Amino acid sequence: MGRGKIVIRRIDNSTSRQVTFSKRRNGLLKKAKELSILCDAEVGLIIFSSTGRLYDYASTSKDEEMLLRW
Repeated sequence: MGRGKIVIRRIDNSTSRQVTFSKRRNGLLKKAKELSILCDAEVGLIIFSSTGRLYDYASTSKDEEMLLRW
């Protein structure tokens, strides 16, 4: 039995929205790490929260070099 579909829209409750953001951010960071390990790919991920806080992930220590490439 699979999970039910959800409607993708803004969450009105600010507490629920923050909890969902944290969970999805962590899941996204985990997937980026897995992709870099499994596929030997250079992965860079930048996330800004609604409050402007920066979250980032880089598979190599040369993340600035990776960003300058684009």
